[in-house]
This record gives sequence, C-alpha cells and structure tokens, in this order.
Amino acid sequence: MLEKFSCKYLCKIRPPDCIIIYLCFNYKGCDCEYMLQPLMVVSGTYPMKIRLRLLILLMFSCTFTQAQKSIQDSVIFTNLVYASYTLQFPGGDMADRFGTNSCIGPGYLIKTSSNWVFGIEGNFMFGKEVKNTGNILSLIETSDGNIIDMEGIYADYNFNERGFSAIARVGKLIPGWGPNRNSGIIFALGGGYLQHKIYIEHKDKTAPTITGDYLKGYDELKRGFASNIFLGYLYLGNRNKVNFFAGIDCTVGFTGHVRPYSFNNMKFNSGKFNDVLTGVRVGWIIPIFSRAPKDYYYY
Repeated sequence: MLEKFSCKYLCKIRPPDCIIIYLCFNYKGCDCEYMLQPLMVVSGTYPMKIRLRLLILLMFSCTFTQAQKSIQDSVIFTNLVYASYTLQFPGGDMADRFGTNSCIGPGYLIKTSSNWVFGIEGNFMFGKEVKNTGNILSLIETSDGNIIDMEGIYADYNFNERGFSAIARVGKLIPGWGPNRNSGIIFALGGGYLQHKIYIEHKDKTAPTITGDYLKGYDELKRGFASNIFLGYLYLGNRNKVNFFAGIDCTVGFTGHVRPYSFNNMKFNSGKFNDVLTGVRVGWIIPIFSRAPKDYYYY
C-alpha cells in the first residue's frame, strides 16, 4: 500500500518582527524527526497587513496531494452507476397472463472498503407476449374477435405488457476470479415495489370503448411489495475502462388489484397474487473514483 505524506507549518518569530515560516513533513509511519525546510521569510520591512495576508495566503494555498488507494492492490470504497438489461421469464400467477419480457433501467451502488454493497434501482418492463387475450375484451368484441370503431370498421389495436419496479439492495462481494480484490461473486437481497398491467395499444383512438379512462377497466393493473435476490459476478477493471456485472435475478411480487372493477367480468376485483420474475441480467458500470497517482506532488 502506498505511504502517505504528512506535513505541517511551523512559524518562528525572530526579532526585529521577522516571521520565518518552515514546512515540516515526513512519511507516515516513520519514526524520524520532522525535516524542517525554510519556506518563506516575511520581514518587518513589510506593512503588517501585507505580512498577515502573505501568511494566510501561503497557509491556505499550499496544498499537498496524498496518495490514494489503488483499485489494483486494495479493496476500495467506490460509487457505481450502472444501466442493466434483464430477460425475464414469468412464474406463479403472472405466468397465466404474460410470457417472456424484457426489463431495462438505471441503478446506483455503493461498495464499501469491506466489500459490502448497498444500492437502489428502477426498471421498466415491456413485452409483447400476452396470454389468453380472448377474455380481455370479449364483452365488447364481435364474434370474430374484433372491435368496431366509430367509422364502422375494425379498430386496430394490440395487447402488450408494461410494468415497473423499484428495488433497494444490500449484499456482499466475495473477491475472486478477477483482476483485483474489488471483483468477484456478488450476492444481494432486496425489497421494494412491483407493478404490471396489460397495455392496450390503440394508436388511431377511433374506438371509444378502448380509449381514455375506459382502458382502466380492462388493463388488470396490479401492484404490491416485491422481494429480490441477485447472484452473479462483478468485474471492476484496473484501468476503469471495462466494468460490468452479470448473473441470475429473481423477483417475487405480492400484488393485488388496483382497479376496483373489471368491465369484462362485470364484477368487483378481489384477491391476492404471487408474481414471479426470473431472469438473466447484465449491466454496464461507470465507477466514480479517482485512480491513485503514481507520484507525490506538493507545492
């Protein structure tokens, strides 16, 4: 580990009214005496205001750059901003309505110097596989499964999946199989919020029965608490150019109906649901930390 310098100032007053400023410095852990080096002499020939200004300016402008820890040879504290993509496969009650979907979103992690991780993220879910579409709008469809719009022709519409999740996480990184001790197997547990619905896409908006607030009677919007488990691999490169993670992600949502009434079933909604989403997840990371300088600088 790179050693750190320490420095301090020592002022001595010599008659007649002469101030000599010394810079004292040594290496951390060194038992030797501080080395003294004259830095500035402010003699009594200067007015008092100028001498004070020079003294304050020197003591606040003289900076010393300490060596930082290197990601290559140390376990560092760092902030990680990332974007991820997940290919998800539904299970539980959610599998009765939806098929495979995609999930994208940003996130933020803090990795401590003891390799604990804490973070939060938000994800947008979308997909085109909606099952059992025959019982979504059956009450307003024709016998051949279409809806007639205001112009007397078949309306053009599609069924899609839309959803959102927000998860807070805590986990542990186990170093190994990487270029440094900041890379390795990561295991995290999380909790947060999950919601999903049927998105009826009707671009022309010529059929009033599937436009505006009427859509809320058919979208089967559900939301509730969600728990999350992630097991994967985190890679942080030595040169801060290649940083990523990949692994298995599983979310279990305990959801319920948001809409009080179902237009198609002509009854009030009730019941609780166990929605499972299991997927393969990859993410690209932008670490926010400064690389350790190779040399020491002081002014």
